[in-house]
Amino acid sequence: MGSVSLKIGDGTARFKRASVCSSAVNLLMLFSVIITNLFAFYAFTYSPKELHHHHKPKDISLISEKVSLILREIESSKKKLAQMEKELLGYETIDLSKPNIPNELKIFLDHHELPLGKDSRTGITEMVASVGHSCGKSGDLLSQYMNYKVNGLCPDDWSLGQNLILRGCDPLPRRRCFAKTIPKVGLQSFPSSLWKNVSEKIYSWSGIGCKNLACLNSKKLNRDCAGCFDIVNGYETQRYVKTRGKNDFLIDDVLAMGSGGIRVGFDIGGGSGTFAARMAERNVTVVTGTLNIDAPINEFIAARGLFPLYLSLDHRFPFYDNVFDLVHAGNGLDVGGRPEKLEFLMFDIDRILRAGGLFWLDNFYCSNEDKKKDLTRLIERFGYKKLKWVVGEKINGSGKSEVYLSAVLQKPHRYLGSFWAKGIAEERQGEDGEEGEMYGETLGGGAGVASRQGLRKKITNL
Repeated sequence: MGSVSLKIGDGTARFKRASVCSSAVNLLMLFSVIITNLFAFYAFTYSPKELHHHHKPKDISLISEKVSLILREIESSKKKLAQMEKELLGYETIDLSKPNIPNELKIFLDHHELPLGKDSRTGITEMVASVGHSCGKSGDLLSQYMNYKVNGLCPDDWSLGQNLILRGCDPLPRRRCFAKTIPKVGLQSFPSSLWKNVSEKIYSWSGIGCKNLACLNSKKLNRDCAGCFDIVNGYETQRYVKTRGKNDFLIDDVLAMGSGGIRVGFDIGGGSGTFAARMAERNVTVVTGTLNIDAPINEFIAARGLFPLYLSLDHRFPFYDNVFDLVHAGNGLDVGGRPEKLEFLMFDIDRILRAGGLFWLDNFYCSNEDKKKDLTRLIERFGYKKLKWVVGEKINGSGKSEVYLSAVLQKPHRYLGSFWAKGIAEERQGEDGEEGEMYGETLGGGAGVASRQGLRKKITNL
């Protein structure tokens, strides 16, 4: 080894070449070098880990705070959107803390805990009252309706209740008072009650412009009820058994079309109950759904020995699926408003009608060509078989021509395969035009065996 000079201040220190080094010193130096290198290696490798572990909790905490903030903002936005939707739909929770809310309404709407706790079959723990979702929009009317003397006589306010129903407050809350009773004297026995008038005193005329049947018969309450309370000498005695035009179908002809027999039916907006009366003569039970619009309709139907159902068309039909052999509807089907409203009604009709059952559309007024087309397209979407389909014109009181649609439609047996085939047909219709349209007609119109076989071949070749 050469010499190394270090200049310190003005002097120089010199290390001369080593002559003899003992083995112990060499080993000590080697050990020192190894230890030093190990410490250096440890320092370079361990420090970043220490730094990483030191900052990692801070990074995670910062990210967690940001995620929590985003989630809170999302939740707040969801609540604001839900509130806006409620306000647009008119659905607001009834504020029971308001001073003008009757105590009876608070008691009815209160949640009642089950005495034995959770029900093992349903899983519920409390009973909740059922009221219409729009009742909150008519708070003043609802408070007036629920303001009564407990265990006393109810106010004569059926028209107030019907007003609430028409505003969407359906079902109404129950009340703990006794309804007004009217002696039902002079009722006829069945079946003579179907075509005999009784004393007008058995009906409630409060809230109605007319106070007798003669007044009602002089008015046209709607397109299906002009003089319909005259069941002795009026047109009602010939209705459904004699025709006045090609849009009128005979009831026996329609019953003959029913596969599996017609036993129970539902009449939507059935006027004074004449359709149900004709069906009763043929041992068919018909429920008539109607409100008391400008007439004591429900009481009149009941006086004939028939079954009235006090029901708004905005209410889901209180029947189980596939229970009726026949559903009859006239202009009660005209719910107005957006097309989706009629769609909801039609799907509910389809729900309660059994497969193979009949939907009788009776003299439905088409105010314009677009309305007829919209209804026709809607019916075709259900795939009903058209047993009868008549579009005709009638002259109204002012001498103008009006278009009416009458039809007898049969509900198909639906299964997964038919919907799969229909989906292919609709897709093919968009691609191939007329050929696809033929597919749709074959599926939706109840075609014969040959047409169905041809359709199967076409689907197989797709």
